[in-house]
Amino acid sequence: MDSIAQLIATLGKKARKASKNLRGANTEEKNAALIHIASNIQKNKTSILSENKKDLAHGKTNGLDDALLDRLMLDDERIAGIIESLEHIVALPDPVGEITDLKYRPSGIQVGKMRVPIGVMGIIYESRPNVTIDAAALCLKSGNAVILRGGSEAIHSNLALYKCVKNGLSDAGLDSNAVQLIDTTDRQAVSELVKAYEYVDAIIPRGGKGLIQNVTEHARIPVIKHLHGVCHTYLDRDANTQKAIDIAFNGKTRRYGVCNATETLLVHKDLTEDVLEQLINLYVDKGVELRGCEKTQQRSNKVIAATEEDWSEEYLAPILSIRIVDSLDEAIAHIDQYGSSHTETIVSESITRSRKFLTEVDSSSVMVNASTGFADGFEYGLGAEIGISTDKFHVRGPVGLEGLTSQKYIVLGDGHIRA
Repeated sequence: MDSIAQLIATLGKKARKASKNLRGANTEEKNAALIHIASNIQKNKTSILSENKKDLAHGKTNGLDDALLDRLMLDDERIAGIIESLEHIVALPDPVGEITDLKYRPSGIQVGKMRVPIGVMGIIYESRPNVTIDAAALCLKSGNAVILRGGSEAIHSNLALYKCVKNGLSDAGLDSNAVQLIDTTDRQAVSELVKAYEYVDAIIPRGGKGLIQNVTEHARIPVIKHLHGVCHTYLDRDANTQKAIDIAFNGKTRRYGVCNATETLLVHKDLTEDVLEQLINLYVDKGVELRGCEKTQQRSNKVIAATEEDWSEEYLAPILSIRIVDSLDEAIAHIDQYGSSHTETIVSESITRSRKFLTEVDSSSVMVNASTGFADGFEYGLGAEIGISTDKFHVRGPVGLEGLTSQKYIVLGDGHIRA
């Protein structure tokens, strides 16, 4: 067995043992670990930021684009956000052990369901160092051991944060192997992790389309995934003008390098003279490159021609594609054809048309009169997210604590025997 395969096997055995130990931990013990992790991050903030600067410098030298550098960057505000996320997860109800659907059967037994950890998770991610903490915290609170494999571009940041996790677990008296980070940047580690079915129960890839496709194609373990975020904002004929402008502008420009950013704007033909023209000027002033259909180009010489590929592109950059549509049905058909089942929103004052959009658009998050930027575990009240699943099994949308658990049947009797 080569060294990488041996490394994954060793981590897997430790994780399997830790998951059994973690299964018996109560909520207070798990929360104590999270509090200690937050304390360690605060105490070591200077060194974490110093290690992050190494990654940023290396990334610039190696030509990482602005979107990836933005994902990679840590500062005082983002460290505070990581700590705040931990505090929110502490405050969340612990789903483990929850019993539901308990009913008496004619035989006299009671049958119900208990929520339980999945077991051992493998999380493969790129760029964002905060995922190291989000993944560790959510897996810990939901009773799962986890093996983390971050991107090589964030190795120094991830190792610095991981040290805080290990210390926090030890401070709380929990098995420090409940969270393990693969410290090699060798890509073979990913290939071995996704095949380690003896030790790992589910894999979650979080990153670019290429990473997720590669993991999905080679995994011998169930994968919880989203391929990419081609998110749409549709401005309906019955939209309030100011709401339409605010939501469409925020959905695209709040942050470019995130999977919930609006990548395609669909505008009803009745809104082109007022709303669309104002938006075009706002986008251009912000430095957003606009690529549009022929009708959109006729509205402004600031819009270049969109290609067929643009409609299915996740830009993760200050680029937006725009299409003018004749009807709500045409907008829905466009989303069906080009969308990635991530997040779509309609801006409309019509309850009937909004309800039709909610019903017929088949994505993991569908919104009315709200920015696509809200598609986020923190905003949904999950404390944080491990990713946004565009799958339909076993979880869909932002994956929080409940999404990292399963259910088993429980039966309660009192000496009952089956006739």
